[in-house]
Amino acid sequence: MPKLKTRKAVAKRVSVTGTGKIKRTKANKQHILTKKNSKRLRSLRQSTIVDATNVKVMKKELPYI
Repeated sequence: MPKLKTRKAVAKRVSVTGTGKIKRTKANKQHILTKKNSKRLRSLRQSTIVDATNVKVMKKELPYI
């Protein structure tokens, strides 16, 4: 069976935790920040775990993690 290629765009945006979960950064923190309140911006700083519904697809994109 041939080698599988890693989707580099995905690999640059996510990382894997010690327990095997996929960690990602939150969206909506790039621009138009003036109308977003401080509480929301603080929340967007934290990274989060990829939702269970998307894990199967992400594992296919990143076969060697």
